[in-house]
Amino acid sequence: MQPELCPPQQQVRTLQVALERQPPGQRPGYASSIATTSLGPPVLKHWCVWVQPAAATPANRWEQRWLDQVSSALTTWGALVPLTLVDNPDQANVLIQRQRPARRQVEGVWRASNGRTQLQVVDVQRLGRRRLEPQVKVMVSPELRADALQATALHELGHAFGLWGHSSDPTDALAVSQGQSPVLVPSERDRLTLAWLMQQSTRFGLTIRQPTEPAESVLPE
Repeated sequence: MQPELCPPQQQVRTLQVALERQPPGQRPGYASSIATTSLGPPVLKHWCVWVQPAAATPANRWEQRWLDQVSSALTTWGALVPLTLVDNPDQANVLIQRQRPARRQVEGVWRASNGRTQLQVVDVQRLGRRRLEPQVKVMVSPELRADALQATALHELGHAFGLWGHSSDPTDALAVSQGQSPVLVPSERDRLTLAWLMQQSTRFGLTIRQPTEPAESVLPE
């Protein structure tokens, strides 16, 4: 019998683990700008993803448009990272919500954004097995035209799947700002960076054999 890919949480504790810069070095793509943690990059060999459903069935046209564009972005990333869609949030490592992020202050200026991704590091028990996991909340605003919505979802999901940083090239999905044409598929540099990241050693996804002290931590992108 195949093991269940996305069992529900039985217990979960949030840990105090911060994203931090990597030491200088030559790396493919824009991997040198990708942050990591003291436990290694917050990545998994398989991701469980929950997408906020429509408020009613059938979905209204705006909710359906949001669902369609998020689904397109997920399908694109799904060709590069193994993932499973789940019905319940407690099964998920990545939770995608239909929500405009709150404005935040950057260098003394209040700024709005179309999307935001937040990371927590958790000690979670599933089917009696404890392991470290990234737990990621992705907010994608519904108040966008279709191509901008898909591009925003693609960008934020890149963060969720471990690309905690930005590219200076506007043709990359993880560009710090979008160019005139929204990026709807990962570029070759996105792919190279993700492939390098997935080859790095990490404690995420490994069974925990020693107690780990819990503490609160929310790490906004």
